[in-house]
Amino acid sequence: ARPLLNLSPFQAVRRDFAFVVEAKTDAAEVVRAAWSADKKLIVDVSIFDVYEGEGMEEGKKSVAISVTLQPVKATLTEEQIDAVAQNVTIEVEKRTGGTLRG
Repeated sequence: ARPLLNLSPFQAVRRDFAFVVEAKTDAAEVVRAAWSADKKLIVDVSIFDVYEGEGMEEGKKSVAISVTLQPVKATLTEEQIDAVAQNVTIEVEKRTGGTLRG
């Protein structure tokens, strides 16, 4: 049986991030790290770009992800969104050694 559909009356928020990681790092590791940043608010993490080549340091690649937050109790404030974004960055850096692409 499927779980009940729980729709939120509040607007979802999407933030994009690009991380520079070692070329051997699996992009799925970046996704898993981002998911772990906030299990209550994050409802989706997807990869939308992986780039290796001109402009990237040798042995590195860029993995760009989109993170969707879905509040269930109230509209998120900018401070709350920024806190989750910071946690995403911290978790990806901690778990993959990647850095936020500037």
